[in-house]
Amino acid sequence: MEYRRLGKSGLKVSALSLGSWLTFGNQIEDKVAEELMDVAYEGGVNFFDNAEGYAGGKSELVMGKILKKKNWDRSSYIVSSKIFFGAEEKKPNMIGLSKKHIFEGTHNALKRLQLDYLDLIYCHRPDKETPIEETVWAMHQLIQSGKALYWGTSEWSALEIMQAHYFAEKNHLVPPVMEQPQYNMLWREKIENEFLLLFRDFGMGTTIWSPLASGLLSGKYNDADPKDTRFSIESLEWLKNRLLVEDNIKKVKLLKVLADKLNTTLAKLAIAWCLKNPNVSTVILGATKVSQLKENLTAMEVLPLLTSEIMDEIDVITGTKPENIIV
Repeated sequence: MEYRRLGKSGLKVSALSLGSWLTFGNQIEDKVAEELMDVAYEGGVNFFDNAEGYAGGKSELVMGKILKKKNWDRSSYIVSSKIFFGAEEKKPNMIGLSKKHIFEGTHNALKRLQLDYLDLIYCHRPDKETPIEETVWAMHQLIQSGKALYWGTSEWSALEIMQAHYFAEKNHLVPPVMEQPQYNMLWREKIENEFLLLFRDFGMGTTIWSPLASGLLSGKYNDADPKDTRFSIESLEWLKNRLLVEDNIKKVKLLKVLADKLNTTLAKLAIAWCLKNPNVSTVILGATKVSQLKENLTAMEVLPLLTSEIMDEIDVITGTKPENIIV
């Protein structure tokens, strides 16, 4: 396993990490979740990603029980949570990024995870009803209290993140260290264009999600629409409508031919492609089966195959490379 600095911080994260969105406390049994964490940890993964909103808090409960049972050295792994969507209840002040919800949400996440502190805490979405100044102050105080070590954002715009940095600098507060954006062969604008100034000026790290575009880049939808996947979940109809379109399927089929030529799987090619970007700190993997995770944890082996010619070929196939680079 390769370990990378989380942006300009001193924290080292495994290049591949394990996420729990849609799986822990939802799609898979707790026993499978434990097996996945075992395989990941033994494979060198040191970062486990979670959020208060995943399965209404159940994902954190499942992960917390597993961490308690394993009794791994606390300094050997990194755990995150994200605050915004709340857990089971959604009453006023139980969602968003107000100081009240940030403090109470973090406290509840720690209880569910059975931890004394979080390594990473994210503002899961921007909150249009809370001033960024209030959120930055709250995150600073959270870090100062020792309840979390680093804070960051998820799916914020570059402008919003810059505003947070400028306010933090002006008031000598702890700034955001990392952003968690979606990034894959089909979804590239933020990482490869919009965020370039963030990387240059603030040294932001990234913990990217959806490297396989919700499974599309594994090739499993090329000839069918499997009923046991996340696209069959009613609440994710929007995701299915955005990704599972004819143009994307054509691209994925061509990418599969390229993966075959390289004697690797399409999933491993897609993950390695993400890792190729120097602004990616870690790629968060999701899995419902142990065999699937074991396979994808070997994606680092594909990196040497990604020559400039192969990367150019991928650009031609996908047609998603940003054109108007801002720096």
